Amino acid sequence: MTQDPFALDFAALRTLRLVFAHGSFSRAAETLGVTQSTISYTMSRLREVFSDPLFVRQGAGMVPTDRCNEIVAQAGELIDRFETLTAQRQFDPAEASVEIGLSCNFYERVTILPHVTRILRREAPGIKLKVISSSAQGKQQLLRSESDLLIGPIRIEDSGYYRRSLLREEYTCVMDPSNPLAQTPLTIERFVKAPQVVVNYGGSFRSRFLVVMEAAGHVPNTVMEVPSPANLPDILVQTDMIATVPSRIAQMFGDAVVSVPCPFPAELSIDLYWTARTHVSAPHMWLRSKIAEAASQIVD
Repeated sequence: MTQDPFALDFAALRTLRLVFAHGSFSRAAETLGVTQSTISYTMSRLREVFSDPLFVRQGAGMVPTDRCNEIVAQAGELIDRFETLTAQRQFDPAEASVEIGLSCNFYERVTILPHVTRILRREAPGIKLKVISSSAQGKQQLLRSESDLLIGPIRIEDSGYYRRSLLREEYTCVMDPSNPLAQTPLTIERFVKAPQVVVNYGGSFRSRFLVVMEAAGHVPNTVMEVPSPANLPDILVQTDMIATVPSRIAQMFGDAVVSVPCPFPAELSIDLYWTARTHVSAPHMWLRSKIAEAASQIVD
């Protein structure tokens, strides 16, 4: 017997969207906290309703059919609208008990997050903040509902995403205090020749100073790449290497390294992103305002 299309619910459509986003039944099951057999059963129902395989095997993975692409695009809008309708409107921070996911990286964790934490413990101790590393996957994490908020230097232009500017940053070069480059102005020529530790942030993100540098026809002398600036002082000490990081990170390194201006001026924008799914949710609106408040407390 053919499945009644009206027997489907939003949970089934959400499952389809997660399988689509992850490209995997098992990862969708992990996200939802259910078994893979539950996902398989839901997908069977969906295939029957839409009279389409939805996904086909290609090599070691699976790819969506054209019909699946169409369904996910329209179902996603339905899900977001439904979540908007059911979003919590009344909210008392002091009495709230809710978990909110935040995706960010090292910079945001050491600059903005400490201020946010103090605000939460003071005003909303019942809010649980689940922080995950975004690397270069923040946009996808929002899409897959793995996080509710994203803070970072990326730029998302797609429809369905909301943005609020938090901070502006510049880049600083750091090195061991005994490095000869710390004793004289760091010219473009010296900067280009210097052996560099480049922070790639664990993904495809490219620091703005690299973009500006290469646009001017220069390529850094990269001798090491690391996914985070977390332990750069330990890496740079007693070496001739330099690294280029946001200025507030350099300040946190203290006297362990010497900081000098980067000869390639480049501005870094740290923004807060979220989607329609949580746009009118009172707890999320409150937390977004507090994140902006925390960012305003950060001074150079």
